[in-house]
Amino acid sequence: MVALASTVAYLGLEARAVEVQCQIAPGFVAFSVVGLPDKAVGESRQRVQAALSSLGLALPPKRITINLSPADLPKEGSHYDLPIALALLAAMGVTDAEQLADYVAVGELALDGRIISSPGVLLAAIHASSLDKGLICPAAQGTEASWATGIPIVAAPDLVSLLNHLRGNQVLPPPAAGRAEERVIGPDLAQVKGQEIAKRALEIAAAGGHNLLMIGPPGAGKSLLAACLPGILPELTPAEALEVSMVASVAGTLEEGRISRVRPFRSPHHSASMAALTGGGFKVRPGEVSLAHLGVLFLDELPEFQRPVLDSLRQPLETGEVSVARANAHVTFPARVQLVAAMNPCRCGHLGDAALGCSRAPRCAADYQSKVSGPLLDRIDLHVEVDPVSAADLALPPPAEGSDAVAGRVAAAREVQSARLNGSGARTNAQLEGTALERFATPDEPGRKLLMQAAEAMRLSARGYTRMLRVARTVADLAGAETVGRIHVAEALSYRRQPPRT
Repeated sequence: MVALASTVAYLGLEARAVEVQCQIAPGFVAFSVVGLPDKAVGESRQRVQAALSSLGLALPPKRITINLSPADLPKEGSHYDLPIALALLAAMGVTDAEQLADYVAVGELALDGRIISSPGVLLAAIHASSLDKGLICPAAQGTEASWATGIPIVAAPDLVSLLNHLRGNQVLPPPAAGRAEERVIGPDLAQVKGQEIAKRALEIAAAGGHNLLMIGPPGAGKSLLAACLPGILPELTPAEALEVSMVASVAGTLEEGRISRVRPFRSPHHSASMAALTGGGFKVRPGEVSLAHLGVLFLDELPEFQRPVLDSLRQPLETGEVSVARANAHVTFPARVQLVAAMNPCRCGHLGDAALGCSRAPRCAADYQSKVSGPLLDRIDLHVEVDPVSAADLALPPPAEGSDAVAGRVAAAREVQSARLNGSGARTNAQLEGTALERFATPDEPGRKLLMQAAEAMRLSARGYTRMLRVARTVADLAGAETVGRIHVAEALSYRRQPPRT
């Protein structure tokens, strides 16, 4: 007899169906797991055996074979413990094998029979919903699974409670409905003294989803400006919040099933490796660029990152996704991020200041800035110089306009873009391309002439030319203009600088 249970294998944000087949046959006493299991799956034999022993159940003295089908699909993770245990219990006649056909099961087993949390439950719940099946998962992740509405969810704290529920001797309560996290208010733009040009660039970046680079001496407020960005960005839509939460679920960072409507803000240290930034590792996990999906990736001290690590961002910034290739699998994660970067003009940070600057200027600045490649800089729409703030500026009263007022203008511009781009697949002006770009971002005749002159004088690449059109469209949206005019093109060009030769 072969008993079956259903579970999933995770490939990026895709959950693929896996059938757990258990056969108990006469022969030498053995317990084997086949079907391309990794070490964590192979070790499930000891965990399952100990969990059943805690229930007073002993394995039959026969040959026990667990096959994870399809056999050519790599299986990684500890979430296979529970479906393996259920298939084994069904083969032993302890639970009803036909009843298991209505569920997808995921969860790790402790040695005492407790069912422990494992990453990816939200993806498993969505997969179960597509198959019109229920989900068996750890009790701690029942709230996370409940976001996939319309399916029966059995959230069990331990194996004993689960078996009693399946037999009808006990009824496990349904998990609590998922709730959104309360919005945490970060720094307000009213805290920023001076820096009017930088704040204007930040508003444009937020309104159109554009990439932004701030260059200035230490203490000028670059990090504070970047930290203010989440406070002026619009909240995630329900569909976007679910998309972001799926990434967090695979990464195992979705705590207590709370889905946030606030856009992600990730700020990795400059010592981060390529795998940490773009994803990878022995068990492929999403990196910082995917954890910031539909939000902000802030790279402070940009030239201090390793150059290969920075250049690995070039493809995700263009395509909105990152593909991690391994010998046994190719995994793709979403990576539609808004890049915000900050850097000093040179290593000492005081280029142009006769009192504080070093003796190697301007060679120091050329060497320092050349650490960031030209192609990466070409993908950044807005370049803004952040001047040092004097003591007199700090003594001034707070600005009258804070994040709430700017957020209102950003939301209005985003609503215009949403209506304009409905059905095109793009969300913001930063994603305009093809016929949509020509239709909505082509400037009037004076604006076109100015753009052509600037493109020749600044030697803009095709990518740079396109990005200037997108920024000009955002400037026009903030001004409430239907057509992109010369003044909008001029402001967009003021934030562009020619990338250095590398």
